[in-house]
Amino acid sequence: MHFVYGGDIMRTLLFALKGFETMEFSAFVDVLGWARNGYEYDVPVVTCGFQKEVTSTFNIPILVDKTIDEINVNDYDALAIPGGFEEFGFYEEAYDERFLNLIQEFDKQKKIIATICVAALPVGKSGVLRGRKATTYHLRDGFRQKQLKEFNVDVVNEPIVVDQNIITSYCPETAAGVAFKLLEELTSSEKMIIVKHAMGF
Repeated sequence: MHFVYGGDIMRTLLFALKGFETMEFSAFVDVLGWARNGYEYDVPVVTCGFQKEVTSTFNIPILVDKTIDEINVNDYDALAIPGGFEEFGFYEEAYDERFLNLIQEFDKQKKIIATICVAALPVGKSGVLRGRKATTYHLRDGFRQKQLKEFNVDVVNEPIVVDQNIITSYCPETAAGVAFKLLEELTSSEKMIIVKHAMGF
């Protein structure tokens, strides 16, 4: 299932929630960045948060391009969501109604939603994964997967799970894999493989 033919711009909204994990955030930045700068694939990334400055897990602050109030879903082809830590406030914003509404809007328009690790939980909470296959953090006795199941999700204990337009994964180790899968959906398998090889994967 690919969403682009020809030379269309395929824009990704990369959402940095409070307490996001930098490794998961940077996988999207780097993979799509290599595609743009090395091969001129038209896959720009726009970063977004609830505030202009967002503090990650482990207290690294970043500045984002836009705040949630400035977002028009029609301007984007994909939503990318890194996971984060509860101790650093991740669920305070992940479960905010405005964010859940944004997820619903992307899904309603059948746009790609790519998540890493626990970022599947707000997608589950939004209701769009009801009766669909997905995964999330699988270690520590699978407690996050049990939470995902409570949203009536068909939880699969696999590294990366794709159900229609939604990509989920089960731990930080999958970050690059999710970003490559997103690139593949935005462009093509051939283009994704070129970038993957260039990055040494």
